[in-house]
Amino acid sequence: MPRLPVILSKGQSRNPEKRGLEEAVAAQLAEHDQLDVIVMPHIYDLKPESEGYQTLNQIDGDFIMISWLYTRSCHWLLDRNGIRGHAGDILLSQLQDDDELEDELEDELEDEKERVLDQLEIPDRKIYSLEFPASSDPSEFVEEVLRIAAQSDLLEWIQGKANQEALERFLEPVNDTAMGADGALPVLGQTGVTEVQDPGTRRWYPVIDFSRCTNCMECIDFCLFGVYGVDKVDTILVDQPDNCRKGCPACSRVCPENAIVFPQHKTPAIAGAPSDAGGLKIDLSLLFGAPDAQDVAARERDEQLMLAGRSPVAKEEEQDLKADFGTISMERRQPAESVRAADPLDSLIDDLDALDL
Repeated sequence: MPRLPVILSKGQSRNPEKRGLEEAVAAQLAEHDQLDVIVMPHIYDLKPESEGYQTLNQIDGDFIMISWLYTRSCHWLLDRNGIRGHAGDILLSQLQDDDELEDELEDELEDEKERVLDQLEIPDRKIYSLEFPASSDPSEFVEEVLRIAAQSDLLEWIQGKANQEALERFLEPVNDTAMGADGALPVLGQTGVTEVQDPGTRRWYPVIDFSRCTNCMECIDFCLFGVYGVDKVDTILVDQPDNCRKGCPACSRVCPENAIVFPQHKTPAIAGAPSDAGGLKIDLSLLFGAPDAQDVAARERDEQLMLAGRSPVAKEEEQDLKADFGTISMERRQPAESVRAADPLDSLIDDLDALDL
C-alpha cells in the first residue's frame, strides 16, 4: 500500500532551535510506517528543474508539506512550479482562533468577480501545507500528520481506492520503524527519512495567489523590471522571477486583491498571512501622516530603479524632464475607489461605529 508522502522543507536560517525542530519532527514522523518522510532545502530557493521539484513531480496523490512559510504562500509557490492540487484543510496553524476572519475571506472570495482559479484545471488530490512556526512541539506535528493520513485512508476506502489493509490501518494505526526494501536513505540519525541534497541560492520573487487574482494586470503595468508576463491565453504569470529586485515588494502593495505575496517578507500580510483585500481597513498610521500603500510602492520601485541605474518614475509636474514610460506605468487599469473627503479621525470613528460591537 503506498505511503503518504510528508515533505519537510528546511528553513534558510541556521538557528539551532529551528534546525532541532526540523530534525525532531522528521525523526518522529519516520517512526510511522504509513508515512514516507522526505527532507529537502527551502522550496522558495529551488528552481523548477531542481532535484527537489523533480521529486515532488513523482508524487501523484495527496501529500503533506511542512515549511516555514504561511500555508497560502506555500500552496501557491508549489502551484507556480507545476505542483498543483486542492488545498487540504489543516487544524494546526500559527493563526489560531481566527474563524471570523476565515468566514470573511470566504465571503469575499465568493463575490461576483471572476478569479483566475475558476479557469484552472486542478488535479483531483489534496496538498496539505503545514507551518513550522505553528508549534515548537514536534508531537503536535506528528498528531496532525497522522490525523490527515487517517482521513486520507478513510476517503480512499469510501471511494473504493483502498483495500482491507488500508481500513485496518485506519482503525488501528501502528508504529513500526522497520522499513521495507523500497525504503530510504538514513539521515538525521533515523531510518525512514530520505533527504534531497539540492542546495540552492537564496532568491526573491513574487508568488501569485490565483484564488484571489482577477487578472487585472495592475502588477504587469506597475513593475518595470520584466518580472511579469502572460501565458498563451493572456493570464498573468511570474515570467522572469529572478529579474525581481531583492527586498522589493512594491507590486504586492498595488494589487487590488492582495493576490501577490512575497513569502520571505517580514510583513505577515505581504508574506501570505490571511488578510482581506477589501472591506474595513483601519490604518492608524494614516492619522499621523504616513503614506498609503500606493505611495510606498512607488517609492520602493523608484529606489530599485535608481539602484539599477535607471530613471525613477516621473511625477506629473516633472513629465517634461523624465522618461515618458514612467508616467504611463502609473496609469491604473481599474479606476480607483472614490474616497469621500473627510477628516481621518471622523472616518475612523464612523468605521468603528459600523462594526456594531
